Amino acid sequence: MNYVSDLMSQLFWHLPANLMRLAQAVNDPDLIGQIQKTWSHFIQTGQAWALLIGLVIGYIIRNLTSYG
Repeated sequence: MNYVSDLMSQLFWHLPANLMRLAQAVNDPDLIGQIQKTWSHFIQTGQAWALLIGLVIGYIIRNLTSYG
């Protein structure tokens, strides 16, 4: 664990300075609006139904294949 943290800290300090500026660029600060738009797209495209059906089928398969 110590080796990994030392390696990560060395990699972090050797990053170019302009990379930090790129991480702070925000195009659209309206986070709630983005969430609402994504959620409505998720519902309109039928992905919510696919998620629910997948969860039910996965639960059934898990129960059928488990022992005991």
